Order: sequence, then C-alpha cells, then structure tokens
Amino acid sequence: MIRALTLLAALTLMPSKALAEEVVAGLSQDEIAITTNFEGSEILIFGAVRREAPIPDTAPLEVIITVEGPTRAVTVRRKERRFGIWVNTDAAEVDEAPTFYAVSTTGPFEEVITDTNDLRHRISVNRAIRAVDANVLDQTNFTAALARIREAEELYQTNEGTVTLRDSTLFDTAVQLPANLVEGDYRTRIFLTRDREIVAEFDTVIAVRKVGLERFIYNLAHDRPLIYGLLSLAIAIAAGWLASAVFRYIIRT
Repeated sequence: MIRALTLLAALTLMPSKALAEEVVAGLSQDEIAITTNFEGSEILIFGAVRREAPIPDTAPLEVIITVEGPTRAVTVRRKERRFGIWVNTDAAEVDEAPTFYAVSTTGPFEEVITDTNDLRHRISVNRAIRAVDANVLDQTNFTAALARIREAEELYQTNEGTVTLRDSTLFDTAVQLPANLVEGDYRTRIFLTRDREIVAEFDTVIAVRKVGLERFIYNLAHDRPLIYGLLSLAIAIAAGWLASAVFRYIIRT
C-alpha cells in the first residue's frame, strides 16, 4: 500500500516538473557611467525561456520586465489656492520611492498579471512606491501625485506592449534611462506569467556610477565638504574677477 501511494505521488509530481520554465536573460551592459556630458542611455534586455518539455498548450506566455533605481524617502505636498496664491496645505511622508522605475510588458498590464501578484511583488508603478504616511487618510492620492510628477520627468515609465516575445521562447525590450539618473544599483526583474499567474522570475543588477570629473566632485562634496565649499567659493570669486576684468578691457578699447 505504501509503495502504491509513493508511486502515485511521484506520478502526480512529474507533470508539474516537466512543465517548469526558467528565465535565461542578459543585458546589453551591466554598468552605466555618468560623465559630465551624460545625456541618458538605453539598456537592451534580452533572454530566453529554458524548458525541460515542449511548450505547454495552455494559456499564452507573457513577459514583464522592471528596472528599479535606488529608493529614497520623499515628502509629497499638496498645494491649494488661498487668497489668490498657491500655498502648501497637506503633506505625506513616503518611506521608500524608487528614484527611477520602468515596467515593460508584452501586453496590457491588467491582462498579464493578477492584482494579487502585482501587490505581492510590487510590480506596477504605484505599487513600487512603498509605505505612505499612515496618518494621511487619502494616501492613495499622494502616491498617484508622486507617480504623475515623476512620469512627466520620464523617471517613471509604464511601457505596455514593448516586450517582444518570439515563439514563446525569445524575448527582448529596450528601456530608456534619462539623463537625471541617481547613482546606485538598479535592480532588474523579469517575470514569466501564464493565465496572469507568475511561473518564473529572474533578478539581476545594473550598476550606475559617476566617473571622471563627476566622481571627483561627488566624492569631494561628500567626503570633504569644507574643502568643497572653500573651493567653490574660490572659483566663484575668480570667475567674478575675470568677468570684471574682461568687461573693463572691453570698455577701454
């Protein structure tokens, strides 16, 4: 009896293992250098689905790709018109908000993943913004406002239908990174879904670093603030004197 139950359990588990799908992905570059003339960049994310069995004849495969920059605390303020002028009224504290966030999909977002999975993995833009001030009743409005502001600055992106999937196996997409990137590690996640349920996921990191003069100035400002301040003052005085000398020379001639 025990042997029969063991055999039955093994047979039950075999189909699920045979249908297992795994992400094998890559990036066009895993490090981005921010220089003085940096004007943004484009990251090509590509990969394939590795299987141990033929493609399942069930719901079609979908792909979701997210790129998330370092998180920062943010204060979101609401302005209202009072006595003819705009003033700050309410404010909410956001504990963690990505400095950059892009989500790309093979189709409409609502059709490729369930709301429950979106909430669990924090995939959509609004869900990526974490823990708004609990003392604010309409915290959802503050989250949406922050998302709108950063979408206008191209820091938050929802790119539906931009992931190309070929033969349910090969996929790729391009993510545009703006010029105003924050230095740090950018987490990249890839989700495979069937019938809006996640069947596999992949996680990697893109490093964004300042180099050259940008790195020198950044390190000086953070490690030697006094020297940085004195140097900035000296440069300002020298620039003022030089401008004055040029102006006097022009007047004399």
